[in-house]
Amino acid sequence: MTTDSDNNSAGATPYAAFDGQPLIEARVGDIEYTLLGTAHVSKASVDAVRHLIDTRSFDLITVELDEHRHHSLLRPDDWRSIDLFKIVKDGKAGMLAANLALGAYQRRLAEQFGVEPGAELKAACLAAQERGLPVELIDRDVGVTLKRAYAAVGFFDKMSIVAGLVASAISSDEITEQDIEKLKEGDILTNTFDEFARQSKPLHHALIVERDRYMAARLREVSKPGQRVLAVVGAGHLAGLARALEGRDAGDTESLDVLKALPEPSIWPKLFGYLVIALLIGGFIWAFNQGVDVGRDLLSFYVLATGGFAAFGALVAGGHPLSIVAAFLSAPLTVLHPALAAGMFSAGAEIWIRKPRVADFEALRDDLKQWRGWWKNRVARTLLVFFLTNAFTSIGVYLTGIEFYRRLS
Repeated sequence: MTTDSDNNSAGATPYAAFDGQPLIEARVGDIEYTLLGTAHVSKASVDAVRHLIDTRSFDLITVELDEHRHHSLLRPDDWRSIDLFKIVKDGKAGMLAANLALGAYQRRLAEQFGVEPGAELKAACLAAQERGLPVELIDRDVGVTLKRAYAAVGFFDKMSIVAGLVASAISSDEITEQDIEKLKEGDILTNTFDEFARQSKPLHHALIVERDRYMAARLREVSKPGQRVLAVVGAGHLAGLARALEGRDAGDTESLDVLKALPEPSIWPKLFGYLVIALLIGGFIWAFNQGVDVGRDLLSFYVLATGGFAAFGALVAGGHPLSIVAAFLSAPLTVLHPALAAGMFSAGAEIWIRKPRVADFEALRDDLKQWRGWWKNRVARTLLVFFLTNAFTSIGVYLTGIEFYRRLS
C-alpha cells in the first residue's frame, strides 16, 4: 500500500495535483483500489474527484453514499413525493425528523461556504455516468447507523444523540472554521455527534468503525478480479477503510448481514409502558373502591392532566385548533394502549386539515435553515405536533402518578 504523501513509486498522481486530498492505493489480490479521502464541504475535493476520474482509467467508481443520500443528492426535489401520513402512522416520524435535522445543518454549510455537502460524491457519480462507468454505493443506510448507535449506548448518551440532532436543526450560529476542519476529517453524521462520540466508545464504534468495516465489505462484494476501483470516501474513513480492506483490522470479523442488521428492540420501554398502564388501571380500581367521588375525582384529574398537556403540546407546536382538540381527546385513551400515541392523532388531524402543499416540500430545505422554519413549514410543523403532543402527554401521566401517590399517602 502506498500514499501520495509517502511516495509516487506505485504510479500515484503527484500529491499537489489533488490539492492536498489524501490518497491511498492498495492492491488486494489482483484488484487495484484507489481510495480518495475527501472533505464533504470542499471545492478542492470536487476538483480532485473530477481530475482523478479524468486522468486515470477505472473499471468501477464507488462512493460513500447509501441509497437514500444518493437519491437526495441527485434528485433533491423528490421530498414532495413522500407520504407524510404514512410516515407518522408507521412510526417513522423520528427518522424523518433526524434526516431533516441533518439536512438543515447541511443547508447552512452550503450557504456559508458555497459548496453543497457531498458535492464531491455527486461529482463522482455524474463523472462516472458521463463515461459509462458503473457506480456502487458502499456506505451503510443512515437510518441503520443511527439506530445501531442509539441502541449501543446508555440513557444519557441516547439523550446526547437526540440533543445533537436538535441542536443541528435549530441552531442559527455560523459554522466555525473549527467545525470545517472537523468535517475535513469526518462527515456530517460524525460531526453532528462529535463531542460525545469522542467520549463514548460504543457511539464511536457505530458511527466510524462499523462504517469503515461495512464499506470495506461492500468493496470486496462489488469488485471483480482484475478491476481498477476508485473509492471516494470522507478523509476520516480513509485509514480505517484501508486497514479493513487489506485485512489488517483485527476486529473486522462481522459480515455485511451483521453490520446492516437492525438492533433488537429493547424490551424495557415496552415493559415500562405496560407497567404504567397496569398502575393506572390498578389506581382507578382502588380509587373507585374508596368511593365513587374519589374515583371520579382521580379520573377527572387524569383526563384533564393527560388531555390538557397533550393539547398544550400541540398548541406549542403551532397545531391547528382541531389538531389541539384531537390531542386532548386522544391522550387519555392512547396512554392506556401500548401501540398508540396521542401524537398520531394530532399529527393525523394536522395533515388532514393543513395538507402539506407542493410549495412546502419545495421550501423545506430552505425553511429549516432557521429554527423558526420548523413552525413555518407545514411538513416540519406536523412533525413538531407529533413529538410535542407525545412529550407533553408524558408530563400529564407523571402528574397523575404524583396525584395517585398523594391520595394513597
